[in-house]
Amino acid sequence: MRNLNLDQLQTLIAIADLGTFSAAAQALHLAPPTVSLHIKELESRMEATLLVRGRRQAELTSAGQVLVHDGRKLLRASDDLVERVQRHASGREGVVRVGVSAGVSTRLLPLMLEALSRRSPGVEVRLEAVGSAESVKRLSAGTLDVAVVASPQAVGADIHLQPWRNDPLVALLPASWEAPDLITAEWLSQRRWASFSAPTQMHGLIANWFAQAGYTPRPFLALTYPGALKSLAAASQSAALLPLEEVEDQLNAPEVQIRHLEPTLMRPMAVAHRLQPDLNPAVDSVLRVLAEFGSEKPA
Repeated sequence: MRNLNLDQLQTLIAIADLGTFSAAAQALHLAPPTVSLHIKELESRMEATLLVRGRRQAELTSAGQVLVHDGRKLLRASDDLVERVQRHASGREGVVRVGVSAGVSTRLLPLMLEALSRRSPGVEVRLEAVGSAESVKRLSAGTLDVAVVASPQAVGADIHLQPWRNDPLVALLPASWEAPDLITAEWLSQRRWASFSAPTQMHGLIANWFAQAGYTPRPFLALTYPGALKSLAAASQSAALLPLEEVEDQLNAPEVQIRHLEPTLMRPMAVAHRLQPDLNPAVDSVLRVLAEFGSEKPA
C-alpha cells in the first residue's frame, strides 16, 4: 500500500482554499498538469472522489472535506517535525546530562544555564551532583554527556579532558575577626574553619596545603555545598575556604571579609566529554557555553 503523499495533500488543500486548479498551481509554483496529476493520484490512493469541478471553481466532496480537515493537522505536524529535527541538528534542542562535582561554583552555574537558555532554548540540561571519578566512569558508560571535574583526572582514550578553570582559593572570614592580609596555615589552624568533605578534590587540596606547612588540623565542619560554607562565615561561626569566583558576590558584604592564602592554593577544573565521530549538536552547544565561562585557553 502506498503512503499518503504530503505534496498531493497540500495541493488538495490549496484548491480547497483558492477555489480553482489554476489558482492552486500558481500559488504552489506548479504546472497545471502537475496539479491535475496530484489530485488524480490522491483520489486513486483514497479510492474516493475528492473534488467536483464546476464552471467557476472546484468543490470538495464530503470525502474531500474530511481529508482537507484532518490533512491540515497532518501538514502542521509535518512542519513541526521538520522544525524540531532542524533545531536538534543545529544544537538548539536536545537533552544533555551534565555531571558537576562539589567544587563547581553555585554562582557560575546559574549564569551558564541562563546563557545556554538564551542561545539554545530547546536544549535541556539535566544536572547531577557527581564526584569527579564517578563522572568519568559514567561518561565512559554513556550515562553522562558532559562533566565538570577536578583536574588532573585519569581518563581513558574515549574521554576528552579540556582544562576549564584554575581559580585561587581564599578564606571567607567573619567580619568581626581580626585577620592578617594573607592567611597562613599556621594562623588558620588555630581557629574554627570549615571545608568540603572527603573525598572531594577540594578536601584533598586544603589538607595538602595544611600538610605542606606541617599542620593537620580538623575542620570545624565538613560540607559538600558551597552555599552552606558561605553561610557559616556570614553567621560568624567559622572561616570557610572557597574558590575566589565562588565568593566574588561577597566582596562588599558587610558580614564577611575575604583574604588570600599564603602560599597561594589553586583549584584546577576541567570539562570532560566522550569522544565521538559526530558530536551531538546539543552537547556541543553546552560545551561552547562552558568554554565561555572558563579561564583556561583550549589546547
